Amino acid sequence: MERTPLMTIEIRPATATRWDDVKAVLQPRPSKHTCWCMAWRLSTGEYGKLTAEQRGDHLKSLTSCDPAPGVLAYVDGQVAGWCNVAPRKNLDRLVRSRTIPAVDAAPVWSVTCFVVRSAFRGKGVAEALLNGAVEYARENGAPAVEGYPVDPEGGRVNSTLAHVGTMGMFERAGFRKILKTEAKSDKRNRWIVRLELG
Repeated sequence: MERTPLMTIEIRPATATRWDDVKAVLQPRPSKHTCWCMAWRLSTGEYGKLTAEQRGDHLKSLTSCDPAPGVLAYVDGQVAGWCNVAPRKNLDRLVRSRTIPAVDAAPVWSVTCFVVRSAFRGKGVAEALLNGAVEYARENGAPAVEGYPVDPEGGRVNSTLAHVGTMGMFERAGFRKILKTEAKSDKRNRWIVRLELG
């Protein structure tokens, strides 16, 4: 019986040289509604005033910064997904959030969003992205990483609302529950979870 070779998932920072790959994941088709993963990086007012093209331009400018605004997953050389990871202090809407409050003054990094291309879903790409985001944060001096996943509470979460990640995925990566928040996804609670890197 012939065995299928194991796929290789590599994680790389979303730098300017990988902009075409970022675009392939976040805007596979032109749309006036593309978020470009900017919802947490801008205030609600700023986000609402920008067109999708302007949000894309803003993210593109961030790929030239250090640290990069996220990480990309590659499966056997093909771009498969994106994870938004950054110091919490750089995520304006998160800093001001009433539903996902800061639990202390630690300069944590935050994982806020996952996007996996449809052809690569169900293959462990999101978990690889989470682990890669943690390593990227560690390499850049983060003392801890937080996530804000939804708790499926024994059910299934609508895949379009699971972009924040699920509790099980974060727990398998070693994160621990800190606080149940007022934020919801698919009518289910989201938690603040944290992984200490010290």
